Amino acid sequence: MEVELAMLRQLIGRIRELSDLYGSQHQRLPSDFCHLNNRCCILDVNDDTLEYCNPVMAAGKSRSILKNLDLYKPPPAKKSRKERNQKSEIDVAPGEVLEQEIWKEFPEDLFEVVIARLPIAAFFRFRAVCRKWNSLLESQSFLQQCADVQRDCPWFYTITHGNVNSGAIYDSSSMKWHHHPGISPLPVKTVVLPVASAGGLVCFLDISHRNFYVCNPLTQSTRELPVRTVRLWYRIAVGMTLNSMSGAYKIMSLGCDGEYDVYDSVINSWARMGSMPSSITLPLSLNFRSQTVSIGDTLYFMRSDPDGIVSYNTTNGLWKQFITPLPLHLTDHTLAECGGRIILVGLLTKNAATCVCIWELQRMTLLWKEVDRMPNLLCLEFYGKHVRMICLGNRGLVMLSLRSRQMNRLVTYDVARGEWAKLPACALPGSGGRKRQWVACGTVFHPSLTALA
Repeated sequence: MEVELAMLRQLIGRIRELSDLYGSQHQRLPSDFCHLNNRCCILDVNDDTLEYCNPVMAAGKSRSILKNLDLYKPPPAKKSRKERNQKSEIDVAPGEVLEQEIWKEFPEDLFEVVIARLPIAAFFRFRAVCRKWNSLLESQSFLQQCADVQRDCPWFYTITHGNVNSGAIYDSSSMKWHHHPGISPLPVKTVVLPVASAGGLVCFLDISHRNFYVCNPLTQSTRELPVRTVRLWYRIAVGMTLNSMSGAYKIMSLGCDGEYDVYDSVINSWARMGSMPSSITLPLSLNFRSQTVSIGDTLYFMRSDPDGIVSYNTTNGLWKQFITPLPLHLTDHTLAECGGRIILVGLLTKNAATCVCIWELQRMTLLWKEVDRMPNLLCLEFYGKHVRMICLGNRGLVMLSLRSRQMNRLVTYDVARGEWAKLPACALPGSGGRKRQWVACGTVFHPSLTALA
């Protein structure tokens, strides 16, 4: 009996030694724990299982299995909104301090590099952050960073019938419409229409056909062109070319009787480069519903009677004429350009069916070859309707306004990818609550913060 008691005392002493040695490394259970609940949660991170067991049984498990011991806690009492907000502020504060420390060490010269690569619309929002960012447009180093960034997504400057004194700009990258206040130096009631563009500049002509203006819609850099040297015409075709290296541009106005003149931004004056050769049939019968195409230094105008194209090189003053018969059953049509290729976009109507088709001019035969047409699903809503088509941009990405008494649709066609897309409705501030606006005219331009008028 005494031997058994001695062994028991030795065992108890050994247990106490182990408890003193290892017990302080683990959280002790509260004395009232067993009275609250005889269960605890054991999470095994090896097999991601969750099991419930008695605390006594859990004590015999291997330490490799017992990874985390969460004591039972009663459901938390509902806290007031003020207490919750105070707790969230305390939780977020360390992260905010850490974030401020990180951005505090951000190299100053990299700010311009990063901001120059933001989407154009985002940059104008970030200008409101501080005075320094607002003054970036005056920084030559920042403008050089912007010039080095190639932006492939064009924008469209349009005029709607509900807002003839201001513009509506469509951003094809974000698929959103933006309101444009118009050319700032002009009187409020002056109505100007976009007639041509090159790079980030848009050429405007007032409705009296007397004055031309060139403007960068983003920076409001504006120039009023001198009075022209030739007599005024009621309707003219306008084209514009741009030297991407120097930023110089030329604008040409052409009338049906062959009268034309060319504006040169370098000398800031209009001039006539020569007379139209006798090989070109007059009158030109220009198609004013078709926009002018510019490829390099050459402008292309669509004419009729006979159907074809006339071109003019703004550098050497050389005229050319191409007789190209139009496809049958073609109503409204316009020229477009993509990668140096001349494209014809037309509304094909036969019986009650209407479809938009795409042709490419074959250089060898000077004939139009159909390369694509609008999907049937988009054409179904045109069936039986008298549809008119207006081209709002013809460079790479073509924007078309398709309108009848029952509908008003805006679609784009990516010439390079062969993709058709419906555009969101044009709804702008101050439109009188109307959800959609009829886009009357427009042109395509590439947004630029460095283009100067």
